[in-house]
Amino acid sequence: MMTEELKPLKKLNIFSTKGIQMKTFHITWITFFFCFFGWFGVAPLMPLIREQLHLSKDQIGNIIIASVSATIIARLIIGKLCDTLGPRLSYTILLALGSIPVMCIGLSNSYESFLLFRFVIGIIGASFVITQFHTSMMFAPNVIGTANAVTGGWGNLGGGVTNLIMPLVAAGFAGMGFVSHANSWRVAMIIPGVILLIMAFVYYRYTKDTPAGNFKDLQVIKVKKAQKGSFITALKDYRTWVLALAYAACFGIEITVDNVAATFFTDQFGASIIMAGAMASIFGGMNIFARALGGFVSDKVGKSYGLRGKGILLGMLLVLEGIGISLFAQSQTLGLAIAAMLLFALFLKMANGGTYGIVPFINKDAIGSVSGIVGAGGNIGAMLVGFLFKSEHLTYADAFHYIGIGVAIIGLLVFITRFQLKRSENTETVNQFQQA
Repeated sequence: MMTEELKPLKKLNIFSTKGIQMKTFHITWITFFFCFFGWFGVAPLMPLIREQLHLSKDQIGNIIIASVSATIIARLIIGKLCDTLGPRLSYTILLALGSIPVMCIGLSNSYESFLLFRFVIGIIGASFVITQFHTSMMFAPNVIGTANAVTGGWGNLGGGVTNLIMPLVAAGFAGMGFVSHANSWRVAMIIPGVILLIMAFVYYRYTKDTPAGNFKDLQVIKVKKAQKGSFITALKDYRTWVLALAYAACFGIEITVDNVAATFFTDQFGASIIMAGAMASIFGGMNIFARALGGFVSDKVGKSYGLRGKGILLGMLLVLEGIGISLFAQSQTLGLAIAAMLLFALFLKMANGGTYGIVPFINKDAIGSVSGIVGAGGNIGAMLVGFLFKSEHLTYADAFHYIGIGVAIIGLLVFITRFQLKRSENTETVNQFQQA
């Protein structure tokens, strides 16, 4: 029998670094945080890049779509790799490979080359799947939603901080005379690339796949690795697809806002690049608590009302998110826009946490595959709404209004979906839900 030190934790103490579970917890969210710097580091610098490369609205729309497109395939692949290689090796490989296009995007000298680099950088977005998978391995079902939400939320916080920090980094290089103001974005992107390489070493050196050890050292995991068809089983479960749709309506919108918020505030309200980045960072800053709150509430609801209750909660959050986005789109002043953004950001990020409070219970033998498919759904959503922002016939405000309507409709669909455990899973999982 395994000792408590070798089992998933039943309590989450965010101030602890004791044990492999909590050490992995902190390394995981910090790594994911820096992945956002690599993934969206150029987003707040787009006003500079747009001017230097003479990009049209249509071309910027294509760049937005490209930034999330590669992530779709990468998340599906990474989800399966987590089930086989384990999260430790999967993350190390992804970080090392992803750092290359991040450091090299500054070499772009045309729309086509920038588009290509932006597309390849998108593979870093698969880091989310590993983050959620690894956290699921370290914590027991009664706190798994909270733990997943905290690592995901604090990691997503990087999407907001990068909007604030990257314009300052670029301005710093220009101010020190290393490069001109127009070329400062090129040098600035080297910083997140180097950080990703450092985190690859940290992840490989200081984490383990499970509390009991790495996949390659555990016979029980070797048996699990030999199982076939886990990915297909996940694909056949309608609950997987409903969650993928839900994640498209929350996280898919989140990374879209990360991509366009700075440009929106610049064009709509005449904000400077640094001020626009600061205002956009407020949206990402909500991840400090909002996603964790969603996971925490999901766990509490699950303890009392089971998986069905978690599903109803998620549907309600998505409907409220959709209403908030529509209000944001119709804001006529900067103050109202920021207030509406804070409103829909709260429900959006809580919905993120609520979604991955359900994911680990869909198929306990294919958590990586389910997580990968649902995660890919988020990026499919971002890719599809990206077409709204490239349209010459729609303003960014129009695009947000249509997005709000779509999100609310998806929320209603999730609300009426019956999220139920399979009979063979029910007794064991309900007992775990109720453990204090």
